[in-house]
Amino acid sequence: MSDIGFEDAKPLNASREEVEEAFAHYWKVGPVDEDWEAWVNLFVPDLSYRDHFWGTMHGREEIQLWIDVVMKGVPEIYTVLDWYTIDGGTVVFHCQNRRDNPSDDGPDYWDFPGLSVLRYAGDGAWASEEDFWDVIGARKTSADYSAACNRAGANEPAQRMTRKHWPTDGPSWARTEAAPKPSWLGKDVPAVTKPKEFAALIGRDPR
Repeated sequence: MSDIGFEDAKPLNASREEVEEAFAHYWKVGPVDEDWEAWVNLFVPDLSYRDHFWGTMHGREEIQLWIDVVMKGVPEIYTVLDWYTIDGGTVVFHCQNRRDNPSDDGPDYWDFPGLSVLRYAGDGAWASEEDFWDVIGARKTSADYSAACNRAGANEPAQRMTRKHWPTDGPSWARTEAAPKPSWLGKDVPAVTKPKEFAALIGRDPR
């Protein structure tokens, strides 16, 4: 297990229905509506968050900066839910990180998979999260996507944030027909694509 406390999780007096409702809200607020400010506030203030590419982060302020600069670095990516499972206060979900094809050539979109573990804190809040995703797949699909953008002349963030291919089945809270309005838009933060860039922002190595 990781070092952020999943193995030390205590049993919660929470029903499966409560945990599932909290997860549905987490998913709708974050990956679907892209209200990352509200999403961060769904975690306890002293949360621990580990991403196996970006490193380990602590507290809402650090997570807020991380999600804003990383999402701004890849404005075209949105997250499609494959499945989730609940065991006590732990939720494990599998997803696809999706980029729509802006060109008439090739597939409709490119995906690379991810898997995450959430630990519930009770009262609708989350204590921690741990993310794993396919770095090699991310780099391959990024290259394919960049080539398609060059063909289509899609060079501006607004041209890339299309979100055309939400799942057509599964829970209604895992998709939307609304135009994307991610909460990082208009913020004076850099677009970050490398762990060392984020480390410089927070003044330490996030690993």
